Amino acid sequence: MTGRLFAILCLAVMAASPAFANKVFVSNEKGNTVTVIDSDTWEVLEEFPAGNRPRGITISPDGALLYVCASDDDAVRVFDTETYEELYTLPSGPDPELFVIHPSGDRLYIANEDDNLVTVTDTHSHTVLAEVPVGVEPEGMAISPDAKWVVNTSETTNMAHFISTADYKIRHNVLVDQRPRYAQYSSDGSKLFVTSEIGGTVSVMEIDDEGAPTLVHKIGFQVPGVLPEWLQPVGARITKDGKWLFVALGPANRVAVVNAETYEVEKYILVGQRVWQLDFTPDEKYLVTTNGNSNDVTVIDVEAREAIKSVQVGQQPWGVVVQPDR
Repeated sequence: MTGRLFAILCLAVMAASPAFANKVFVSNEKGNTVTVIDSDTWEVLEEFPAGNRPRGITISPDGALLYVCASDDDAVRVFDTETYEELYTLPSGPDPELFVIHPSGDRLYIANEDDNLVTVTDTHSHTVLAEVPVGVEPEGMAISPDAKWVVNTSETTNMAHFISTADYKIRHNVLVDQRPRYAQYSSDGSKLFVTSEIGGTVSVMEIDDEGAPTLVHKIGFQVPGVLPEWLQPVGARITKDGKWLFVALGPANRVAVVNAETYEVEKYILVGQRVWQLDFTPDEKYLVTTNGNSNDVTVIDVEAREAIKSVQVGQQPWGVVVQPDR
């Protein structure tokens, strides 16, 4: 066989080979573990200790490091995504709950629920760069696509705080409905969605070229046979094309499918009990939800908008993150 023919055959084999599955990492709040799931077979690969009360969970942009908010340890624990070995901890401030990572991977912006602070931690030097005073019970965190703004939602103050990443100063405050839990920018940065758990709404803000927000709409929810007080929006994810917003509705055990252009709810997908957080696979073919009271995750076919599988995980799953393509 000639060298040229061998090279052609090798390329053909590579093209025909399936893409590697992405790992799904689920933080189990009461189990004090992280469950690892294969996104191809949807089988559990591993479950490993992750500190006390793991909640917020994210991955470095290169997919190599897993960051976990160990809330009762007052630290962020860092793991190797291949070996699951704990590598080190990062300072986080008291009671870290949710965080976002800078696109460069060099900073974490962490909500400290008990201390009314957002802590900025350098992931390389393992030092705290800043502590930003915010409202009472900070939880939700979002970062704008251009990384110029970090948004924190404060549950008791009922506000979204817009923090400049250049100087860590709050530049804008927007009042939303009761108990805001999560914030999500559209991929082009033109909109921000903030869920309000007790208010039962999602606040929609339009973002101007300078990053300033304007509240333009509030999305409400109604499900036949479900009490209004059970419709509690928590986690939310928007597709990259900006067309569809998926909202976890907590004890209603549904995920709402919202047209992100008209703000109309087009469908409710029945999932597990007390659906909390969500994440897409990188190709957005699937959406994975954590269901805290049924101790499982639900896999949703995004195009069909149907739940297709349930996977048992650890005790009281809280957060979920899917490893990016590597």
